[in-house]
Amino acid sequence: MDLKEIQNLIKFVARSGAAEVNLETEDFKITIKTESAVLNENKTQVISMPQAMAAPAPAHHAPAAHAAPAAEAPAATAAPAAEDDSKYITIKSPMIGTFYRRPSPDKDLFVSVGDEVSEGTVVCIIEAMKLFNEIESEVSGKIVKILVDDQSPVEYDQPLFLVDPS
Repeated sequence: MDLKEIQNLIKFVARSGAAEVNLETEDFKITIKTESAVLNENKTQVISMPQAMAAPAPAHHAPAAHAAPAAEAPAATAAPAAEDDSKYITIKSPMIGTFYRRPSPDKDLFVSVGDEVSEGTVVCIIEAMKLFNEIESEVSGKIVKILVDDQSPVEYDQPLFLVDPS
């Protein structure tokens, strides 16, 4: 990984709104953390870099932080929907990258709503830095909802699927 790739990764993390990203390969380990400054300005810094790289990565200042989402309205119709989702288990993204529902454009989807999955079943692929990572289900159950569109960017810990374990 060269300095330009590290800079692009820092910019991507700053834009994604992720709080922390850890990337580890056989050759290096890198951790990028963002924290809001007093004036709502994000600071991105590289905590650890591979020993082979002597040049420090520049700090990247992103525009003002995103506004916090509005609290849920206490409408009577919104409360039952929130309760229904609480019985489902969420499969979350273990990394930032691009979400794909199929292994290639000419192949079938990994899973669809209504499909039964078990532990270890591949449910999607997340591409991060030209590496395609198969994401496996950690639970058994039925896919109830797919929360991300195909070929969309995803953040670390972003919910991808809702699974009914019953």
